[in-house]
Amino acid sequence: MPDAAPLPPVARVLAAQSVPHRVFRHPGPVHSLEQAARERGLLPEQVIRSIVFRAAEGNYVMVLVAGARQVAWRALRRYLGQSRLTTATEAELLEATGYAAGAVAPFGLPRPMRVLLDESVLAQPEISIGSGERGVTIILASDDLRAALPASEVGIFAEDDVGTRGE
Repeated sequence: MPDAAPLPPVARVLAAQSVPHRVFRHPGPVHSLEQAARERGLLPEQVIRSIVFRAAEGNYVMVLVAGARQVAWRALRRYLGQSRLTTATEAELLEATGYAAGAVAPFGLPRPMRVLLDESVLAQPEISIGSGERGVTIILASDDLRAALPASEVGIFAEDDVGTRGE
């Protein structure tokens, strides 16, 4: 029997913190939110995306949003008191989180980062987040995610795909 694959970085952090979770490895490349959810046995709104914004030079903020929801830029700028925000470039993302796009999570970061949870993240009892490794995800209870991120801030930071929230 072959050796089991090593745990991805986020699973190691969660295990060290005794946060219940499970690791899911996709059988091949993931091309859409719907495919990712289906393969995980979840609904699209249970797939959580971690989006990193640069608020100032060397100052990054991570926003977690559920499913196809999009960040509400105006609401986010207002909440952060920033007139200008940009999404982190791939290089900035790697520098700020240590993870590539598609694998980002709010755990195991090289230095503390402000984490904002859109209320949609906590709407489902079970969710999936990045694992630190592309093609691999972490599935856990939303309550456990919230408990493992005690400094995170919950609010309305996203809108559905027709722009009806967060303004």
